[in-house]
Amino acid sequence: MISPFVDNSPYKINFKNKTDGLKLLKDIKSDCIKLAFFDPQYRGVLDKLQYGNEGVSRGKARHDLPQMPEEVIINFISELNRIISKSGHLFLWVDKFHLCQGVLEWFENTELNLVDMIVWDKDRIGMGYRSRRKSEYLIILQKSPVRVKGIWNDHSIPDVWTEKTEKVHPHSKPIELQKRLIEAVTDKSDFVLDPASGGYSVLEACKRSERNFIGGDLIYGED
Repeated sequence: MISPFVDNSPYKINFKNKTDGLKLLKDIKSDCIKLAFFDPQYRGVLDKLQYGNEGVSRGKARHDLPQMPEEVIINFISELNRIISKSGHLFLWVDKFHLCQGVLEWFENTELNLVDMIVWDKDRIGMGYRSRRKSEYLIILQKSPVRVKGIWNDHSIPDVWTEKTEKVHPHSKPIELQKRLIEAVTDKSDFVLDPASGGYSVLEACKRSERNFIGGDLIYGED
C-alpha cells in the first residue's frame, strides 16, 4: 500500500487524528484520493436559529463546536479539489439553508462539478421554530472529466435515504448510506478521506467496507 501522505507526515491511516483538517490536507499528495467526504460546521445554520434558547439549552453541543467561516470552507474545498483524482468524488453535507442560499461559489476555480444529490431522512424530528428539521442533504460532486461508466458501480441507491443514527456527535451521519456510497465509487483497500470527521462515521463505514480511512478532527480524535 503506497501512502498518500508526503514524506515525514505525522498523520496515520485508519486513525482518529486530532488535528486541524486543513493541516491534514496539506500533507496529502495531489490527485491520489478517489473519494472524500466533507461536513463543514457552518455558522449560517446557527445564525438562523440564534433566537430563543438555541445554543443555551437546545442544541448547546452543536453551538459549542468551532464554526467554519465561509472562506475556511472554500479553503478546504480548494485542497480537496487538489487531492481528489480525476473523475473522483466529493460528497458534501449541507442543510436546507445552504440549498436556499446556494453553494456553487464554493466550487469556483475548481474542477468539481455538481452531478447529483441525496436527501437523508433522519427518521426522527429535530428542532425548529417553524418547520422542524428531519433531513439533511448530500451534494455529490465529481472532478472532471465527469463520467459514470466504470466509475459509479451501484445504481440502486435511492435519492431519498432513510436511516436513524446513534447520537454519538452533534452532527452524526448515516453510516450505512456512507458505506453504500463508498462501495459505489471505490474498490477494497482504496483510501477514503474525511478532513472534518466529527463522530467518525466515515471511519466506521470504511471498516465495514474494507477501505482505508484518512481523517481527523480539531476536537474529536486521539493524539
